[in-house]
Amino acid sequence: MIDKNAVIYIAGHKGMVGSAIWRTLTSKGYTNLIGATSKELDLRDQNAVRDFIQKEKPDVIIDAAAKVGGILANNDFPYQFLMENMQIQNNLINEAHNLDVGKFIFLGSSCIYPKLAPQPLKEEYLLTASLEKTNEWYALAKITGVKLCEAIRKQFGKDFVSLMPTNLYGTHDNFDLSSSHVLPAMIRKFHEAKDSNNAPVILWGSGTPMREFLFVDDMAEAVVFALENELPEHLYNIGTGEDLTIKDLATTIQKIVGHTGEIIWDDSKPDGTPRKLMDVSKMHNIGWKHNVNLEQGIQKTYNWFLENIESLKQNSY
Repeated sequence: MIDKNAVIYIAGHKGMVGSAIWRTLTSKGYTNLIGATSKELDLRDQNAVRDFIQKEKPDVIIDAAAKVGGILANNDFPYQFLMENMQIQNNLINEAHNLDVGKFIFLGSSCIYPKLAPQPLKEEYLLTASLEKTNEWYALAKITGVKLCEAIRKQFGKDFVSLMPTNLYGTHDNFDLSSSHVLPAMIRKFHEAKDSNNAPVILWGSGTPMREFLFVDDMAEAVVFALENELPEHLYNIGTGEDLTIKDLATTIQKIVGHTGEIIWDDSKPDGTPRKLMDVSKMHNIGWKHNVNLEQGIQKTYNWFLENIESLKQNSY
């Protein structure tokens, strides 16, 4: 077990994933967590990252920092999604290695796997075929992070591990329709339509692709599991091992929100990858499994959305 007084730096601690990790570690008695906002530390600046790690001397770094977004954002800003994500992770990984940080946990995404890989997605499918074009820029950046951690582990024997979550959602999610992912975007759309006399809701694509969703607090528990154990391999999928169609997701959210209007599918818009289901047997075999089912997680997320709707509006949600 890692010491509860160990200095743990959570990069991206204000984001949905980072804040969930911070809450979970605090609830488990970890007392020496550190973080820095993007205004306090620009993770794209190598010298600033080096100075910060030298000053704070963390025992562990958890990299939950990234430039993220949905299909639209990835399509409109390919250079930023590739370059800025590489800068963030490369600076953190390199300085963690150079300054002898004892443990590094790198968080990626299921989009690292090929578009048409066999289902469910196994860790060994990485780099076996072409990526999905709509998010390849982000995926390429995350693949380089995985391979950097693998290389450090192989060459220097350090405890650097990569966790690849499926689609995450939860409290503190991004509900801005120009940059959000499918689940929080649907929550906002159905809520606004309900408030507009149950107006019709237009959703992108055909609704036939299948997706898997993991509540962010379960992701945080997986990170704690990786923190408290020395995992035998360098790469692990994190998910539920269960998926559903986007249409089924929409009707589930519609029911929870209480919208009774029509759903219109705009099939002129892209669907993305036909299916992305994670094989999570490796994590199950060493002792981690998710706890929150999809309906429970969506209800928790919608409750948080309602509690914070005024501040979200002020921040152009």
